[in-house]
Amino acid sequence: MSAPRLSPAALAGLLAVALLPWAVRLFLGDSEKYYLHLLIQILLWSFIYTGWSLMGRFGLTSLGHGAFSGIGAYVTVLLWNFAGVSPWLGIPVAVVAATIVGVLVGYPCFRLRIAGHYFALMTLALTEFVRLCIVGLRDYTGGSLGTQPKRYGDGLSLYAMQFEPDRMLSFYVAFALWLFGLYVWRHVDRSMDRYALDAASQDEDAAASVGIDVTREKLKITALSAAMCALGGAVFGQYQMYIGPDTIAGLGTSLNIVFAVVAGGMWAMLGPTVGAVFTQLLSEGLRVVIQSSGILKSVLGSAALALDSAIYGLLLVLFIIYMPKGIVGTLLERRRQARPARVARAETPPA
Repeated sequence: MSAPRLSPAALAGLLAVALLPWAVRLFLGDSEKYYLHLLIQILLWSFIYTGWSLMGRFGLTSLGHGAFSGIGAYVTVLLWNFAGVSPWLGIPVAVVAATIVGVLVGYPCFRLRIAGHYFALMTLALTEFVRLCIVGLRDYTGGSLGTQPKRYGDGLSLYAMQFEPDRMLSFYVAFALWLFGLYVWRHVDRSMDRYALDAASQDEDAAASVGIDVTREKLKITALSAAMCALGGAVFGQYQMYIGPDTIAGLGTSLNIVFAVVAGGMWAMLGPTVGAVFTQLLSEGLRVVIQSSGILKSVLGSAALALDSAIYGLLLVLFIIYMPKGIVGTLLERRRQARPARVARAETPPA
C-alpha cells in the first residue's frame, strides 16, 4: 500500500503552523517568549491528547493517562539526575516502563471483560497509585513540591536535551512530536486494527465469533496510547525543566486530558489539537482574569485558584450533553449535512 498523500490544503496548514514562530517574532516583538511558550504547550499537550484519543475513540475511557505521562517524565528526570543517563536513553526506558504498566493493568481488565465505569475506576486508581508513589519517594522525586532536571552547562545542550534558552528550537521539537502524533493517529485509523477495535467496542462476543482476538487488540492500542503519553510527558518535563505530581502526573492531569479530547472531538484527527488550543487559551484567559481581578480574589480568596477546574467541569458536562462529538466532530457533521442541500439546490432547474 502506497503512503497517503497530503492534500494541498493540509500542506498549506502544516506550513502555516511551521511558520508561526517567525510570525510571532515579527509581529509581537517583546511578547515573543510568552506566545512561543503558549504555542509549545499547545503542541506538546496535543500530542498527549492524541495518545489518549487512540483509546477513547474505541470506548476505552481511561482516567489514568496522567500516570503514563508522569512515568515518562519522572523516569527520564530521575535517570538523568541520579545515574547521569542522557534523556536520549532515558526517554526510551521511560516509554517502555509506561507501556509495561499499561499492559499489566490492561491485561486483567480485558481478560476479565472489565469495561465501562469499572475500567475507568481501575485507571483512576492507577493514577492515584502513581501520584502517591511520587509523593512518598520525596527524597528522589521532591514529593508534592516536584523536582527539576539538573542543568547541563548553560542549559542549552543536545546531549541533555535541554533547550530552555532557545524557545524557537523547542517549538520545532514540539512541532515534530505533534506531526508524529498525527501520523500515528492516521496510521491507526487506516489500519485493520481500527475495524477490529470498532467491532469489539460494539459487541465483544460478536467480534470474537469472527476471529478477532479482542484482548490482544485492546492491549495493542493501550500499549501504544501509554507509550505516546509517556513520550509526551518526558518531552514536556525536559521543556519545562520542572515536573510535579500536579503538573504532569496527578488526577487533575488525567481529567484535563479527557476534557480536552471530548471538547475537541476524539473521532477526528485534529480534534485533540483543537481541544489543546481551546483548553490552553481558556486556562491562560482565566489566569489573567483572576490575577487582574481584585474582586474575585477578595470574594473567593484562595478558592479563586481552583476556579478553572470548576469551569472545566461545567464545560465538560455541557459538551457531553450538547456537543458529544466535540468541536471538530460537530463542524464536520454540519458540513456533511449541508452538502446534500447544496447539491440539491445546484441540480434544481430554474423556474
